[in-house]
Formats: sequence, C-alpha cells, structure tokens
Amino acid sequence: MCHQSIGLIARALEAAGITTTSISSAWSITQSANPPRAVFTDFPLGNTAGPPNAPEVQLDIARQALELTDTATQPGTIRPTGHQWPEPWKDEARELVDHRTPRMDTPQYERESDMVAAIERHGEALACEACS
Repeated sequence: MCHQSIGLIARALEAAGITTTSISSAWSITQSANPPRAVFTDFPLGNTAGPPNAPEVQLDIARQALELTDTATQPGTIRPTGHQWPEPWKDEARELVDHRTPRMDTPQYERESDMVAAIERHGEALACEACS
C-alpha cells in the first residue's frame, strides 16, 4: 500500500478514536499525506521496518513508533529513527534505469492483452474508450 493511502487511513482511524503511528521511508510523501504521527526510516522502499535479518533494528523501530504514539504532542509529527541502511543504497538506486511504461496524459492500457481482458469482462461499451 502506498504511503499516501496509509496516511489517509491513519487519519480516518484517528477520527474514529483509534490512535495510530505510521512507519515511513518516504518523508515528502508522508508529509503531504499528513498522518497523525509517523517515524521515518531512511531505507529503500519495501524495507520500511528495517533490513532483513536485523531483528534488533526492527524491534527498535517498532519501539520508537510506540513511544511516539505516547509522546507526540503536535499533529503531523514525523520523527527520524536515526538508523542507517547498512550499505550505500541511494547511489545504486539513482543509477537504476526506469523501465516503466511511459506516462501519457490520457488513459491507456499497458498491454494489448489488458484491453482484450477488459472488453471480455465488461464489454466494449464499458471498456475505456480512450484506451482502446
């Protein structure tokens, strides 16, 4: 689930009286989603709670999140955990080539098979006219 969805869900839960604290690895997205409170791990996406096979780091991040639940006094608080990823992953991530489908201003199907499946399931009238 994306960071923005988590922030929106957290705010809805808080409105229902359920206290939440998010763990995030995307500061700007978390800030824009404005969850009630969050701890920030500067880790690669998909590894928000810590590196694999590092239970001491993962446990500390969980403890920091629980502590923030009790101590945050300002709505929208984001607190860094202070943990560092064990290797220089950011430089490697910047060098990755983006192989995603180019983004367009109009709706489209990514593959021809997606369009065929949509037409078979929903009929041509309901399949995206701009996409087919």
